[in-house]
Amino acid sequence: MSGSTDDALSFFRLSCGQWRSQRSSHHLLHRRAEAGGSFIEVVELQAGDPVLIAIAQLHSQNPAALVGGCRVRWSGSMAWDKAGEAHEGESIFGLIPTDERGRQGLLLRDRGYAETAPVAGHFAMDERNALLLTTDYETMSSLERFSFAGPNVRLRTSTVEGLSNTASFCVETRLEGSSTSASSSPATAPSPSVVPLSPLGW
Repeated sequence: MSGSTDDALSFFRLSCGQWRSQRSSHHLLHRRAEAGGSFIEVVELQAGDPVLIAIAQLHSQNPAALVGGCRVRWSGSMAWDKAGEAHEGESIFGLIPTDERGRQGLLLRDRGYAETAPVAGHFAMDERNALLLTTDYETMSSLERFSFAGPNVRLRTSTVEGLSNTASFCVETRLEGSSTSASSSPATAPSPSVVPLSPLGW
């Protein structure tokens, strides 16, 4: 696989581009599974970007500690959605490592997924260079694991515990012609008839 994922920032950079995600969510309370998918765009933000600086200040963190981040846009739907219901949004991620190798630290967001208020979570790389994200909200907590099966295929597992108990598995495929380099162009989702869509972003 081309591209290094030895640290979290490298993992985020390899994740830049446009992705189609196929998702299966298991609702433990209802004992039922729900299918869906998503269109996701990840754009790299440099450490000195004013947007990232604002995120650090929002969380009372030193902007100079930022090593970079990204902007994530998504649009989606799930099988249980009511007519006309859809999921789309945008979130900013900022990384502040707490070790010299950049393999663990703080992940700052302008909004969460389980709750839309600003939230700070933690990132860590495991022994297989997969990225682990943990986030604690007021009413629930989430754990996500991302790994690359190849430069254009990414796997994601997630669990949410609290008021909503779910477990999900996603296979994410980079769209043809989508570059891993930074881009400032807005996301343009393919037709829903081609790409099933899903609620969670990155």
